[in-house]
Amino acid sequence: MDFWVWWLIAAGGFAIALVLTAMPELGMLSAGAVAAAVAGGLTDNLVIQVVVFAVVSTALIVVVQPIARRARTGPPALSTGVDALTGRTAVVLERVDARDGRIKLAGEEWSARSLGEDDAYEPGSQVSVVEIDGATAVVM
Repeated sequence: MDFWVWWLIAAGGFAIALVLTAMPELGMLSAGAVAAAVAGGLTDNLVIQVVVFAVVSTALIVVVQPIARRARTGPPALSTGVDALTGRTAVVLERVDARDGRIKLAGEEWSARSLGEDDAYEPGSQVSVVEIDGATAVVM
């Protein structure tokens, strides 16, 4: 049996192991084995096939892992719900102090309180939403 067939069997083995373990590195090794199978179809030199397998697998792991790590640990591309309200500007409807107040935020009326104990905002002024605490916007 030719070497390229063995490389395809190895690629299939890596792919099955990938599905069973969910380790993305095995998918990259599978792609390296497919590249080695192509090299095996072009040449009978086993050293060249092993070098192609090693280079392709290593290159995929080196390039793909940092991209995947960034995608996993980065913030979501789209903020939704109350997370989307943080950092937005609101208009004070009723005086806002450390205890209570009302603002217009994203077209809706919200209860609000100031971030600092001594801060107070009069009606008509603009404030920035620092966080959402339950159903109350904390502003500054």
